[in-house]
Amino acid sequence: MEIKDTKQAADFFELMNKTKDFRKLKQENNSENSFSIKLKVSGYNELNLMVSDLLKASIILLNDEAKSLSSITANTDINVMTLLEIALQLLPEQEMELLDDLHKIYLDSNAI
Repeated sequence: MEIKDTKQAADFFELMNKTKDFRKLKQENNSENSFSIKLKVSGYNELNLMVSDLLKASIILLNDEAKSLSSITANTDINVMTLLEIALQLLPEQEMELLDDLHKIYLDSNAI
């Protein structure tokens, strides 16, 4: 049992050395609870459209009676592709690989 625990500890410490894989969130001003994330846009117009699409989608999803946004904006089209692009940019891919490795160690340690 002790050999198994030693191997799991070694695997865990090896993964801890991969902390450079945590790239998506950038710590802000040495604060423990504040992070930033990079979002690529081609300009202010694209940023404005992205925020507008997020707001319009949220209004529609939260309000069954908001079938039309004509009282809010003349353009009622929601660009779902833009929302999906934002989601793709926000996904922490490398961090998830590390979490999978840590989860495997956890499962191995609980399998008796």
